[in-house]
Amino acid sequence: MTYRGHAGAVSNDLPLPPLEGSFEMTPELSTEEREALCRMEEAYARSTRASGPAKARATLKRLLAPVDFALDWVGTPIATRYATRHVLIVEMCRLGRSYWAWTPDDCLDVACSSFASFRIRHGNFANCRQQILALMCQFCAFDRVTEIGRFHRYHLAIKVFGRSAVDDATNAVYADMAHVGYTSHAQYGLAEAVHTAFLLQRESRLESITAETLKRIADAGPASLRRAAASLSRSLVRMGVLAQALDNYAEARRLRRAAPGEHSATDGIAPEWAAWCKRWRTAATGSDSALEKIYFSVLKFVRWLNATHPAVAGPADVTRAVAIDYVAAVDRMTVGEWSKPFGNAARTLGKPLKASSKAAQLKTLRRFLGDLQDWEWIPKRFEPARVLAVPRQTQALIGPAPRVVAEDIWAKLVWAGLNLAEADLKLRPAGRRREQTSAYYPIELVRAITHLWLFAGLRSDEISRLPVGCIRRQRDGADGAQAICLLDVPVNKTSTAYTKPVDAIVGDAVDAWERARCPHPRMLDRKTGSMTDFLFVHRGRRVAREYINTTLIPVLCAKAGVPREDARGPITSHRARATIATQLYNAKEPLTLFELKDWLGHSDVRATQHYAALSPTKLVAAFRRAGYFERNLRTISVLVDGDAVRSGAAVRGEPWRYYDLGHGLCTYDFFDQCPHRMACAKCTFYVPKASAKAQALEACTNLTSMLQEIPLLEEERAAIEDGLDAMSMLADGLRDTAAPDGRTPGEIAASRERGEERQP
Repeated sequence: MTYRGHAGAVSNDLPLPPLEGSFEMTPELSTEEREALCRMEEAYARSTRASGPAKARATLKRLLAPVDFALDWVGTPIATRYATRHVLIVEMCRLGRSYWAWTPDDCLDVACSSFASFRIRHGNFANCRQQILALMCQFCAFDRVTEIGRFHRYHLAIKVFGRSAVDDATNAVYADMAHVGYTSHAQYGLAEAVHTAFLLQRESRLESITAETLKRIADAGPASLRRAAASLSRSLVRMGVLAQALDNYAEARRLRRAAPGEHSATDGIAPEWAAWCKRWRTAATGSDSALEKIYFSVLKFVRWLNATHPAVAGPADVTRAVAIDYVAAVDRMTVGEWSKPFGNAARTLGKPLKASSKAAQLKTLRRFLGDLQDWEWIPKRFEPARVLAVPRQTQALIGPAPRVVAEDIWAKLVWAGLNLAEADLKLRPAGRRREQTSAYYPIELVRAITHLWLFAGLRSDEISRLPVGCIRRQRDGADGAQAICLLDVPVNKTSTAYTKPVDAIVGDAVDAWERARCPHPRMLDRKTGSMTDFLFVHRGRRVAREYINTTLIPVLCAKAGVPREDARGPITSHRARATIATQLYNAKEPLTLFELKDWLGHSDVRATQHYAALSPTKLVAAFRRAGYFERNLRTISVLVDGDAVRSGAAVRGEPWRYYDLGHGLCTYDFFDQCPHRMACAKCTFYVPKASAKAQALEACTNLTSMLQEIPLLEEERAAIEDGLDAMSMLADGLRDTAAPDGRTPGEIAASRERGEERQP
């Protein structure tokens, strides 16, 4: 596809040939030329239609001949040519130099910072700004095109370099972009970046574009051109022109930090402290995000020092007493103190820090001072690991607290993910800008990421770093049904690469994306330092780790009709990991804690405890199975003879309350205190079920049935739980203990053998 730009763009297909030797181009102006320029400028001032004295025009022929040749070469209309000559004469008269002797500052002054300023200066002759720029690029080596505002970059590029060279280079970039999935509508701005790079490099070859040139384009803006410069850099990396692509998001953050009036992390920091912090950050090892957290945390400590201990000029001056004071200050610190919070922290401004935040603040300072001492950059005055340890009362507040999404909300999110359609991606969630919807990505890519987030329990970094071919099919069952897939997870922050089982639906979604995915060259994995064929790459760019939080989760919440936040805070990508781990831990046939550790990719089971929590439902079932109440109490049925109570027989000492022992009844009023209640000695208070008295009681209609709880001793609990042997041991232990009628079990057994009966 050929980029033709505006239909009215007229230019020669070839660049302007060299003019040295064809024209007399001495930079100095003669006296006659200076006077002729002044007479022409005076004539223009009297009338905009004046052409100036004929003698003056003849005197300026040396200056205007190259201009006429260049304008003829690019096919400039007569009116525009007249306006161009007019502006050049006026500006040469003002500057006192021939136009090919203008400095870059002179050219910038002539071109003005915008077309509006150029129109104010030259009025009706302002329509020649494009030609003036082309002449300055040809004759003055002008390359500060990022400072002149908006202009038609393609029109200027073809005037300077020729249409053929510009179109060939642009089409080569377009062909590469189409190879990685771009379509025509998505290429807006890319040609502008190419043509701007040519004008900055003063050469129309892609091989001449450097990373510094693209950074100049990104710094100049606007945002659309910055994004286009980043896209062009990725294309040039694929072509082998550049070694590393430009990150437009990082460039945007850098420009925001450098903008006037914006907050800077080093505001109020002494130069010596700033130098120490920068030196440590350069020498320390670890991920960029981890080093950045420590860096900003140490700057927070330095601000506290400036206010409370101004005499501490550097890390070598930090004493044990200062460190102890800081531990106490952290314990009383609030959100936003000695820093400028943003994001979620800004919403809790002024509230006390959480225990985990206090521990993290002390940990970062321990790392910083410990490194400086170990590297022998400062003398060792105290032990940071001991002096800056987290206080015991603060450490006691830190423990496993998985931020699990409620089961009803999670079920709706799973339904939304399984039924995600392309139309859902075009919906703009409430409060989101249009460009933040996920319609940019193909539906196959979004479904693959969604299924991995909902079912694989991966970190967002692990999802973004998955390689092509990470899914391996696992045959399960005699019929060969593919119920389980094996997912190869790359190296992460807690373990080396490992393999975990996932549901087949995850493998199906990943396979669908791999079939729709355009081939891409390998890219650098910063964590491992190896070149990797990443799975989630679209149009030459990897899907950002923030995509799940900023785009995908709002889309799923909108489709499921659930709030973006719950009682535990915002629904984030990492909360899915805790939710899935908790559900696996509470399943009907659950994973053990050690199995869950391997599935999550943890190196220590203590980390797994921060993700898996026992659900209340399963805890209730386990408590019921434990039988704590039944273990310590025995419930026994009691029969109350109402006639005996009403007739006064109970007052005369006759039995009126009968404890049901199963095999018989006990009439002893203080049954709960009888030592033989579990192994009845069958004393005179015992009434066998087979006796005539027991049968008469059962036939009586005035009995009231009730229950009584009897606390059990340790031996009695053992008799209930362990069965016959324990019951025998309990009876043997009570052989010499008197029953309620005063006899021991041995005496009762002997009298029963002799046929003696004794009434209570």
